[in-house]
Amino acid sequence: MMRSLILRGTIALVVGCFVFLPPQSRAETPRLPNIVFILADDLGYAEVGCYGQKKIRTPCLDQLAKEGVRFMQFYCGNAVCAPSRCVLMTGKHAGHAFVRDNRSIKPEGQTPIPADCVTIAKLLKKKGYATAAIGKWGLGGPGTEGDPNRQGFDLFYGFNCQGHAHNHYPTYLWRNDRREGLDNDGTLKGRQHSHDLFEAEALKFIKDHEDKPFFLYVPFTIPHVSLQVPEDSLREYVGKWDDPPYWGEHDYLPCRHPRATYAAMVTRMDRSVGRILDRIKKLGLDENTIVMFSSDNGPTHDRAGGSDSAFFESAGPLRGLKGSLYEGGIRVPYIVRWPGKFKAGRTSDLPAVFYDVMPTLCEIAGCPVPKEIDGLSILPTLLGKGEQKNHEFLYWEFPSYGGQQAVRMSDWKGVRQGLRKGATAIQLYNLADDIGEKHDLAAKHPDIVARIEKIMQEQHVPSAIFPLKTIDQPAK
Repeated sequence: MMRSLILRGTIALVVGCFVFLPPQSRAETPRLPNIVFILADDLGYAEVGCYGQKKIRTPCLDQLAKEGVRFMQFYCGNAVCAPSRCVLMTGKHAGHAFVRDNRSIKPEGQTPIPADCVTIAKLLKKKGYATAAIGKWGLGGPGTEGDPNRQGFDLFYGFNCQGHAHNHYPTYLWRNDRREGLDNDGTLKGRQHSHDLFEAEALKFIKDHEDKPFFLYVPFTIPHVSLQVPEDSLREYVGKWDDPPYWGEHDYLPCRHPRATYAAMVTRMDRSVGRILDRIKKLGLDENTIVMFSSDNGPTHDRAGGSDSAFFESAGPLRGLKGSLYEGGIRVPYIVRWPGKFKAGRTSDLPAVFYDVMPTLCEIAGCPVPKEIDGLSILPTLLGKGEQKNHEFLYWEFPSYGGQQAVRMSDWKGVRQGLRKGATAIQLYNLADDIGEKHDLAAKHPDIVARIEKIMQEQHVPSAIFPLKTIDQPAK
């Protein structure tokens, strides 16, 4: 009897020890970091304060830069929306990526990426991440193989089609495969601004998934025109400058205060970035969450939809705007923050590009890096330690706006324009001395031009859907 009591007491003591062990003393697999990638739409390189903007307030992004790493020579995937986003999602440059231009497909959406595409979301989902895309997609209409739900995202909420996104007061948005009606009539103003809905959905997703790793992709639709913003944001800027009305003569919806509205859109997006960061911090996720911010391409054409890139000096000292493979069309802001992991307040001059995002996130999350991609992990630069591999070159091609190719090789930049008309001459610029690409040095450096031409030939894989005329179909 006594031995039985002693034995039961010993068992109870042992069980009690296991029950009351503090969680940190148990052998646990460390939780994978959360990843938030925020993408602005048509935001120029110099439209953020920490990149030189003087007229538009962006305090939250400026603070993000103070707490993270700011890249000064970072590039998007292409000169317009869909092909740039394809590069980001698949890790392949514009000469290998499936989508290389904007092209609408009826009844709604753009050219779909194939079902067998390897996307960032698919890789992270396999690793156990909850995944969401909230904002503008543009890589395959509802129900197609490019539908975000078929490309690795558990949740999609927003504009599937880029054309639908040209009104920020739409009559509906997509939630996965379901159209959700909104309290708007599809005109200039409404009760539900899409950007605010995206912010609320992003905050909800973070809260709903605070207990497991998540990948939150937030491709906001502003500051892409049409120029529309709620009155509480507009009031900050109305009357600041001479601001003649825009009556709709260059497409999109009219706007009474176009300059004020554009600035207010950027500041409202900035406020959303701040609210996302606040939600992460309040949930105690700050030190286990990587936040990245960038833009899909350079600022929009002057006066398109009433925008005024010249007034805001949206591209800074860079040449060109959206649609161009000059620096102004493809060099974009890129800020990365991970408290406790990435030393705060640094800048980097590493030339990097959208197709580097996939291998970087794979290394962070412990995913195998797909073999057939063009990117390199920039994690050593973010950590400030280890050996950073450098690209031998960066490559872009774009069949529209005349047909273009571009190569960056160290400080040299080669640009081809007018391929649709048969032009094949390469312009050559030294970005270290000529960031504005004003002085063509091709005649002085034929050896460098020849190397760049060889890269252009080798990196372009012909596409039946998006042919690069003159290259694919040389004149007989």
